[in-house]
Amino acid sequence: MAVSTIFDQIIKSLRLAIQSFPDKRTGKNLTYSIEDIVLSAFSVFFIQSPSFLAYQRTMKKMNGKSNAETLFKIGKIPSDNHIRDILDNIHPERLFPVFDLIFEIFRKNGYLDAFRGINRNILIAIDGTQCFSSKKIHCKNCSTMNHRDGTITYYHSAITPVIVAPGQKHAISLCPEFITPQDGYEKQDSEIAAAKRWICKYAGKYVVRWTTILGDDLYSRQPFCEELMELGFHFILVCKRESHKTLYKLVDLLELTGDLHVVTKKVQNGRKTEIHTYRYANSLPIRDTDDALMVNWCELTICDEDGKILYRNAFITDHKITAGNVASIARSGRARWKIENENNNTLKTKGYNLEHNYGHGDNNLSTLLATLNILAFLIHTLMEFTDEKYRLVRATLPTRKTFFDDVRALTRYMCFGSWDNMMDFMLKGLEIDIPSDPG
Repeated sequence: MAVSTIFDQIIKSLRLAIQSFPDKRTGKNLTYSIEDIVLSAFSVFFIQSPSFLAYQRTMKKMNGKSNAETLFKIGKIPSDNHIRDILDNIHPERLFPVFDLIFEIFRKNGYLDAFRGINRNILIAIDGTQCFSSKKIHCKNCSTMNHRDGTITYYHSAITPVIVAPGQKHAISLCPEFITPQDGYEKQDSEIAAAKRWICKYAGKYVVRWTTILGDDLYSRQPFCEELMELGFHFILVCKRESHKTLYKLVDLLELTGDLHVVTKKVQNGRKTEIHTYRYANSLPIRDTDDALMVNWCELTICDEDGKILYRNAFITDHKITAGNVASIARSGRARWKIENENNNTLKTKGYNLEHNYGHGDNNLSTLLATLNILAFLIHTLMEFTDEKYRLVRATLPTRKTFFDDVRALTRYMCFGSWDNMMDFMLKGLEIDIPSDPG
């Protein structure tokens, strides 16, 4: 694969996937192809510019061509309202084959080897995140929160699984699962229910690659753990004392009798020395019932040399814990914070603006736009691995914001023949030697 053309290949694959989208338009409504409509929306998230299409319409009018055309292969740029109207009827799952394609690129090129934790398992962190909230705007797929003052908050949220790893700065987004009313169920959908749907859908894809699921304390309950194990997943889940009283009574008893295993290590963190203390025990009941699932428990406490606690957390797992692997298990469990910092926080605050209301619609618009946004982030991540020019520019500029500020400015005033041409222009401006294309 020619790494310098990965962007063009992904756009081509995205266009092919869009061609299978349902399109019931007839007659004059067919002025814009479904591919142009979806790619127009995608381009806004990829460039991180809500005004990108407006600028490209002006550029096309003045110069006869635009970056929408040359970069994203958009033949005609639809109006924002037309984009919203058409996208409202497209289910976000139609985009999931593109996520699968990108996962396969990571796998086939060996990039997943950098995302392995305990026992060489791929680590998938699962968490819920909100992507829309309003007290007025809503649709039939919104979740609701009733307040004491009689008001209602309408919102969309999703499970956003990501592949993470200790020491790995990147996180690989996987297909989201939206928390939305389910056919045949009167009870409102929940994060746990959505997570169960996700693991059932994707067990066949990820279990065969030896996968450990990471999650916060919400997930460390017997029904979810049993379902994970039945599907072939391993798990490392946060385990809080207040929600696992039976388990912690036994932990305290083992400590009193001297039967709780303890491992202490000195770890150099930059110029500072930290004391890492691991406590662990195997085969503890997750709850106070006769049929309680037996799990393995460990706790990590990090102190400075003066004894001040810098970090403390505990996990349950189905991996057997030993003195030799307890540090690896805790390190893998701690990697779940990346779903918030490297994934959800980036999507919300680093230019992707996941919670911004780009349009809501009556059916699928809000969730489809959120999916396009996550997909844009995933493709940016892929390009860090596969596109040397992109990686060099990103590494040279001080922040993600600087990079996208520059991209927005360049695409507003200049038309580039391809994404690769724009990377060459930026490298030249930064006085960086342009790498030769492979092959």
